[in-house]
Amino acid sequence: MVLELRVNVSSVMRELDVAMRVLTEARIVSRYRRIFKGRGLEFEDFRNYTEDDDSSRIDWKASKRVNKLLIRQFKEERDMNVYFIVDVSSSMLFGSTKKLKYEYAAELVAALSHFILQSGDRIGLVMFTDKVVKYIEPAKGQDHFYVMLQTLLDPKYYGGRYNLSNAMNFVMRTATEKSLGFLITDFIGLDRNWERSMKLVSTKLDGVAMMVRDPRDRKLPSGVGQVVISDPFTGKEMLVDSNDESRMDYERYVARQEDHIRHALKESSWDLVELSTDESFIVPVIQFLKRREILFR
Repeated sequence: MVLELRVNVSSVMRELDVAMRVLTEARIVSRYRRIFKGRGLEFEDFRNYTEDDDSSRIDWKASKRVNKLLIRQFKEERDMNVYFIVDVSSSMLFGSTKKLKYEYAAELVAALSHFILQSGDRIGLVMFTDKVVKYIEPAKGQDHFYVMLQTLLDPKYYGGRYNLSNAMNFVMRTATEKSLGFLITDFIGLDRNWERSMKLVSTKLDGVAMMVRDPRDRKLPSGVGQVVISDPFTGKEMLVDSNDESRMDYERYVARQEDHIRHALKESSWDLVELSTDESFIVPVIQFLKRREILFR
């Protein structure tokens, strides 16, 4: 069977135009460097505090020594490498809404990479299943953006098993120091070493995990009698009754799994953004960036 991907570039670009307008109106584009440059700032010198400065930047120890208010000045290291690490395994080809998970992920990567390029940083792409199926080195420019977008929409890279540890080990070997990494995955089919790998990678890059899930990943349909559940990686099927007890058991299992993922990511120093394919990613992403800015300040 030939895999046909339904995303077309013109549709993605229309979605991207909307996303960029909202991001610009929320002043996220202009504040991007401040949000994500925490690991890329180098102390340069002290200067006198003025009324226009944020009082939280006052260095009280240094101010006490000279008996006047001082703030720290930092020199920003430019041209950060930003890696998009995208799950293209078989589970990402599922969808019960108007968008499959991979379609949603492609539009998300397009929106984020577009405004990152505007800030002057480089973007790169890692597509993985149980192995890395495609790697594009970080670079700048609109031509590079379109190369990445066309690669994301190429059906030959999609389908297969899932191994997050292998992807993280590749990123650990490949990424430069003080990089930023966006991991886009549904976290379905996790291997037993994934937590260790995530923790190891976080020593090298600033990581943001974006969990993309379909509503059916979390809840079975109700009132439809028996339904067939299929394993996306093996193709094995199981017939279950969608009665209240079965649905509740399924939902409890998923809730425990997601709680474990949240805890493991927090322990591994990864931020988490939770997304659902039946809702736009714009609002959750903006909320995350605003929270990130507050924490950084």
